[in-house]
Amino acid sequence: MHRTNYTKPTEFIFIGFTNYLPFRYMLFLVFLIVYILTVVGNMGLIILVNIDVRLQTPMYHFLSNLSFLDISYSTAIAPKMLVNFLASRKSISFYGCAVQMFFFACFADAECLILAAMAYDRYAAICNPLLYSTLVSRRVCFNLIMLAYFSGSMTSLVHVSLTFMLPYCGSNIVNHFFCDIPPLLALSCADTYINELLLFALCGTIQMSTFIVILISYFCIFITILNIKSSGGKGKTFSTCASHLIAVTLFYGTLLFMYLRPTTSYSPNTDKVVALFYTVVFPMLNPVIYSLRNKDVKNAIKRLLERKGIFK
Repeated sequence: MHRTNYTKPTEFIFIGFTNYLPFRYMLFLVFLIVYILTVVGNMGLIILVNIDVRLQTPMYHFLSNLSFLDISYSTAIAPKMLVNFLASRKSISFYGCAVQMFFFACFADAECLILAAMAYDRYAAICNPLLYSTLVSRRVCFNLIMLAYFSGSMTSLVHVSLTFMLPYCGSNIVNHFFCDIPPLLALSCADTYINELLLFALCGTIQMSTFIVILISYFCIFITILNIKSSGGKGKTFSTCASHLIAVTLFYGTLLFMYLRPTTSYSPNTDKVVALFYTVVFPMLNPVIYSLRNKDVKNAIKRLLERKGIFK
């Protein structure tokens, strides 16, 4: 392949959402509130799970890790995005861009695996209750969580290494609000076929394999629920899965749309709105979903407030 001399860019410039200053100020306030709610809500859920004895189960250990991942990948994106709403020059350094991409991709992939582990936990609890303590023992729970973080780190390292080895000999203007893989590939003056293939393969492997685990788990759960005689028992059993199903639908719907399609079909404006949802808005919704739809969490909050004398 013919190689030409090029200078590695020292920074990338984000186009962001708009150059209209009043609208940027409004977006700053809205997403500052969203980010604060994300951190407070998820930190509250982590603390609640760790201080309430009745929540010391594998399901809620997975949930506290899910909250940690939500805080982490939102923090990889939101603070820089908020600064750029107010900045005249919406830039990020070359290495800062690599770090942002690594942490976002790592935590997003790990979240897929944690969601699959939560589905497996519900399958074991509902379909094999007598074997639950064996199928989801403390050791199994620990290994699944470590596998999630390790897999996320490895796949993210591959993406970042290959993306930032590419020559960027043209424009350094990124039509996005953070360092995502597809818009950076679009800036390279080299053939990005291998990068696109690996993006599809690695994201496809993690997203589709975890999605299949979730589908199989819930298919078995659905069959088990149908065999329950009482309608009250069916409702109670299904209610333990409702929060997780809502979270899975929202998270996987956006991720599958973003990364499992050809790069030729990317639409920058549509993709920015979809990316905004799963990077900033979705992490805020998770603690709301698990608090409002989960009786155990609501009871734990009630017990905590009673101990503090706030609620009787």
